[in-house]
Amino acid sequence: MAVIPCFYVPKRINVAIMLFMACLLSYMMRVNLSINIIAMVEDTSSNENGTVEVLPDYGPRYNWTQSDQALLLGAYFYGYMITSLPAGTLAEMLGARNVAGYSCLVAGILTALTPAAAAWDKYAVFAVRFLIGFLNGVVYPCCHSLVSKWSPPDEKGKFVASLMGGTFGTVITWPISGVIIENLGWDWAFYIVGIFVLIVVAVWFYLVADTPAQHSSISLKEREYIENSLGNTLSNKKKWPPYKELILSMPFWSLMLLHYGSMWGLFFLITATPKFLSEVLGFNLSSAGVLSSLPHVARLICAFGFGGVADWIRRRDWWTVTKMRKAFCLPSHILPGIMLIILAYFGRDPYVCVAIMTISLGFNGAATASNLANSQDLAPNYAGTLYGIINCVGTTPGIFSPLIVAAFTKNENTIDQWHWIFIIGAAAYILPALFFWAFGSGKIQKWNEVETTESREDIVNTKL
Repeated sequence: MAVIPCFYVPKRINVAIMLFMACLLSYMMRVNLSINIIAMVEDTSSNENGTVEVLPDYGPRYNWTQSDQALLLGAYFYGYMITSLPAGTLAEMLGARNVAGYSCLVAGILTALTPAAAAWDKYAVFAVRFLIGFLNGVVYPCCHSLVSKWSPPDEKGKFVASLMGGTFGTVITWPISGVIIENLGWDWAFYIVGIFVLIVVAVWFYLVADTPAQHSSISLKEREYIENSLGNTLSNKKKWPPYKELILSMPFWSLMLLHYGSMWGLFFLITATPKFLSEVLGFNLSSAGVLSSLPHVARLICAFGFGGVADWIRRRDWWTVTKMRKAFCLPSHILPGIMLIILAYFGRDPYVCVAIMTISLGFNGAATASNLANSQDLAPNYAGTLYGIINCVGTTPGIFSPLIVAAFTKNENTIDQWHWIFIIGAAAYILPALFFWAFGSGKIQKWNEVETTESREDIVNTKL
């Protein structure tokens, strides 16, 4: 007779925790250069007296111009775009567990090699950052693929919120990097991240499986609960995504634009906030790291809050999924855009600026109930593929925003130059939300269907 453990932790909770950690690793490797680069470059800024203030010695410094720095900060996103596009299909064909796990493993090694690349040449740093982005581009589509297979519908909000591990990665990386840089030097800010990545990847391979059916220690009761709750929306067959139907789908285009707007605001704050706080508002590296993380703390907390509310609404069947996704666009996009407009016109006090940025990104935590969840609604069979495509397009702000900041601050770097940068960010939030209100949907699309007559009828007639 089988022995039933007296204390059983649901395996989907372990999977959700590891999804959180995978996203955390991805963002630790993504954002660490944003603050590390401040200690890596020669300081050529001038104070009010016209004298050059040189930062303390945190290690070797390199003569990288503002344009060079923008290129290096954007390098990650060039590589990220390439693999983000096919990543969902790779996850669905090869298994999300291995694709994400081995990619993080190699990316962690490359992160630890970044100081050696910097000592060689700035283009070596570009190559390393490009490769790290190339490898990390698969992580989020793989995670969405795992969510579609492990998450019961009425737990979807919390599962999607677990992907906010990336936000927590930003939260801890910036302040910790600031402390590491000031005490050990900037090179250790890369080494420690690399070591941590290797440890977490080992745990990932131990705890994660592609589906409940493939998990070695899941209980029969939990497996049946997950599989029965998902019903016939998922197929066991490996099929190529219906790209033609995707291109012609207005709900999909609406989702892509909505996700783009959210990513613009997020990537702008990731790449530009440490620079803004340090060089414009005058905070030191430790303070800049801590204050830069505050908006992301707010986003993380609000993500789980909004995700829980969305699950609560869905369990009670108060709104259709479409109505719910559109309603949550108000806090996830409209309100953050309004806050950036306020920042552009009234942000003169340093702490007021930090407060407004924190409120703006905090509201964007509602993305767990709008753009981050919508690929799961439209096509559970191809959730990874859908997210891979929208994430590929949504990555471009990571390239454009440093270039825009560099263009506006090329000759002078004061709060006045940042006015239009904030206005552009506000428009990127608000306009896609208006489009999604007009054309977005939360219904399962016909092109998701399992190819049988019965499943065709079931999916089309599903009440959402």
